[in-house]
Amino acid sequence: MINLSGVHKTRGQGAQRYSLQVERLHMAAGERVALVGPSGCGKSTLLDLLALVLAPDSAEGFALGGEDIAGLWRQRALDRLAALRSRQLGYVLQAGGLLGFLDVRGNIRLPRQLLGLSDDGSVERLAQALDVHDQLGKKPAALSLGQRQRVSCARALAHAPALLLADEPTAALDPVNAGRVMQLLLHEAGQRQVTCVIATHDEQLARAAGLRVLRMACRRDADGGVTATVEQAA
Repeated sequence: MINLSGVHKTRGQGAQRYSLQVERLHMAAGERVALVGPSGCGKSTLLDLLALVLAPDSAEGFALGGEDIAGLWRQRALDRLAALRSRQLGYVLQAGGLLGFLDVRGNIRLPRQLLGLSDDGSVERLAQALDVHDQLGKKPAALSLGQRQRVSCARALAHAPALLLADEPTAALDPVNAGRVMQLLLHEAGQRQVTCVIATHDEQLARAAGLRVLRMACRRDADGGVTATVEQAA
């Protein structure tokens, strides 16, 4: 499902430089991993590369689901990249990213509407599974933080993506709600055989959820900049 080799991305220069180097990242379809590390270590940058919203500076190999992503970026095939994003990817943002002018039903249904998909009952099934079915008519402002995160999870899965990305989906939750949201998200993703990459600072939570852990490591270089790498944890 995911095959990255020799992928590099750099921002800034000198002491303000940040570089991400992914020498190898391979994931099979349906696999679930956690990107673990402190804030600023590159988790979000790697997610943005996988989400096809950030172009690598160089890549020996970068494929998602058989698509040559590196080649598409080189060709500036932006329409094809946008089509892949909208159909194949689901993204849970750290702050939820819900649209305040839509109710819960409208937020969950949105990716299906944008793709022209018919109503197959998945919105209601996901709302039920993620325990927000009784909130479908409410706006996000009327929900608790945990409810908003569960709605965001439902929205990311509503169009049956092949790859689910989640950026610190439980960071703002207390431990009980964090564990609950993580388990619900992974259960629904597993039911749909969705490949999952979840960024978190909480390695204990990731391991408790049964995720394979990939640690993000940072080093300070001679020019004062930072280089981040991906390392598989024991």
